[in-house]
Amino acid sequence: MSMQRRTFLRGTLAGSAVGVAVGAGLLTPQAVLAAWPKNAFEAKSVGDALSALHGSSDAADSGDIKIKAPDIAENGAVVPITVDTSLGSVESISVIAEKNPVPLVASYEMGPSAEGFVSMRIKMGKTSDVVAVVKSNGKLFRAAKEVKVTIGGCGG
Repeated sequence: MSMQRRTFLRGTLAGSAVGVAVGAGLLTPQAVLAAWPKNAFEAKSVGDALSALHGSSDAADSGDIKIKAPDIAENGAVVPITVDTSLGSVESISVIAEKNPVPLVASYEMGPSAEGFVSMRIKMGKTSDVVAVVKSNGKLFRAAKEVKVTIGGCGG
């Protein structure tokens, strides 16, 4: 009984400390989300999303980018995607589902010693290409893979 009381008291103290920090303005979500590229994630076309994200929509095709995704996704609400690249000095990796209502699915800024690899689960509304755009040495490169969706995940 005393262990449950200690756990309860410890949790209460931790919650109170977080509440005080939020109330004092020490923890603010605006500071964390300040660099979020809102225009890119609200863009309705692939070109607009890339322009808002990278300043250009011109990306060269590259065989050095590998997309691992199912040929047929049974459920578009959960489509596993892996992007792996052997390009050097990867600055960012973005994933786009071309026919989604909002095409830009994810964008990752990579640190200087990070490997060019990301893995995620995305939603797809219907059959379309999944495009990976990698920024390396200031240039944009792309690769695409078609994923057929049998049950839509974006309200379909």
